[in-house]
Amino acid sequence: MKSILLYLLGILLCFCTTKSPANDTEKSAKEIKTGAEQTDLYLPLLKGKRVAVLANQTSIIGKTHLVDSLQNLGINIVKVFGPEHGFRGDASAGAKVSDAIDERTGIPIISLYGKKNKPSKEDLADVDILIYDLQDVGVRFYTNINALARLMEACEANDKRLLILDRPNPNGYLIDGPVLDMNYKSGIGMFPIPMSHGLTVGEFALMANGEGWLAGKVKADIQVIPVANYEHAMRYDLPVAPSPNLNSPQSVLLYPSLCMFEGTYINLGRGTYFPFTVLGSPAYKGIYEFSFTPTGIKGMAETPLFMDQVCYGLDLREYDTEQLRESGQINFKWIQELYNASPEKEKFFDSKLSNQMNNIEIQIGRGDFRQQIIDNVPIETIRADWEAELTAYKKMRLGYLLYP
Repeated sequence: MKSILLYLLGILLCFCTTKSPANDTEKSAKEIKTGAEQTDLYLPLLKGKRVAVLANQTSIIGKTHLVDSLQNLGINIVKVFGPEHGFRGDASAGAKVSDAIDERTGIPIISLYGKKNKPSKEDLADVDILIYDLQDVGVRFYTNINALARLMEACEANDKRLLILDRPNPNGYLIDGPVLDMNYKSGIGMFPIPMSHGLTVGEFALMANGEGWLAGKVKADIQVIPVANYEHAMRYDLPVAPSPNLNSPQSVLLYPSLCMFEGTYINLGRGTYFPFTVLGSPAYKGIYEFSFTPTGIKGMAETPLFMDQVCYGLDLREYDTEQLRESGQINFKWIQELYNASPEKEKFFDSKLSNQMNNIEIQIGRGDFRQQIIDNVPIETIRADWEAELTAYKKMRLGYLLYP
């Protein structure tokens, strides 16, 4: 009797949750197999080879780290390259990471987010093939694609093959924002792609090769192991936090709309355990009821903006991200709202006050956005200014897709 009731309850739940095509993709997302999980497709390429891996805490097969898994399968991992946040993902955002020896495996770790940003000739002298396996979140200013491009350049310069184990893009449905004006090229924006690019890392690598974006317009020898049963519109909750300050599904989905605030005098929840889900500053006292107090948190934000000060603003922890999916757009209304509500407008875009590395022009990738917000230009008008470039990008993107 109990089993029958559970069966009927399951049918009822199915009817209750099949209100839109998005739910069909959510259901099929359970069948996804990442590139790393399909070992039968790439183990033959690694047997008998000296292998180096660019990996972090997201590089997993099931619940086991890729490096541990490959070692257990008899693969000779001679070294690991570590990106921003480090190989085990425990370094604060922007913090330089030193070379080390991995305590679990004894494998040397060479940091690519410290004294250098790509492997040297000496680093690759004892390597036959390299693996790239990092979870990305599909946003231009997330630095994993920059690390990928530099690794591709190093592989080409040293005649090495690069194996890319692809992973789903949790914001794969979203292709939006201005295409980077290369006058604002920086460490968080190296390629002429929109803020949210709608690519997996495998697709980005194909695009970087095909569009001649690598230094000297070289083309790296790459092979992508695609994700099985994946489509860009699928919902996909990451099994491991991709970085310390993207520690929830909500933060990952809000990231395309909130990271622009890095170029403002606003705290984005850094210094809390719910970063990238709240926005605020002390200046909004009496304007907004919601408040939070940033503190120093090791491995996340050790000296956050407005440290130990009560901040008032927007609480987006319960925001229905389905609204973002339905619109297919980054939400620029929040930055417009907070600017208009600010009693300190002269400080709002002063990134020097907030000790941020990048101003709003670097974050957005255009030179006119700041003045448009100051002038209260309608968001629809702002969008119209870069719609043609975005449309051209979307057309170009089609030539590099591995998934529907």
